[in-house]
Amino acid sequence: MVGFDVPDDNGKAPAAMLAIGELADRIGVPTHVLRYWETRFPQLKPLQRSGRRRYYRAEDVALAERIHHLLHVQGFTVEGARKALSEGGAKAAPAPAVEVRAERATENDTMRQAQGVPVAALVALRQRLAAALD
Repeated sequence: MVGFDVPDDNGKAPAAMLAIGELADRIGVPTHVLRYWETRFPQLKPLQRSGRRRYYRAEDVALAERIHHLLHVQGFTVEGARKALSEGGAKAAPAPAVEVRAERATENDTMRQAQGVPVAALVALRQRLAAALD
């Protein structure tokens, strides 16, 4: 049939809107994660119908898949993914969660030293891991 979208496995056309549960299943995250992303990524704005049910358009689905890729595949932080999306995605370098944890460790050196954790050893380990990943 010319001019008609071929339905997917669920019987929906590719351009059809998805409910929050359908999108969550499609990208492999719980529904509460999608609701959280809506608070952190202003571009992600699903339609809300009666009963506050969320319906995601094709562009919302693509954006949610991009956010998932940035966060779970490329290792971006939420803030890093926000910057990447606002800059077009290709320019921003990933900000892995490992680096964020290491930065927090250096901020809390005094507390960690009081607990007996050798901060210098942790910093050296972080540098070796970063070198191994490059």
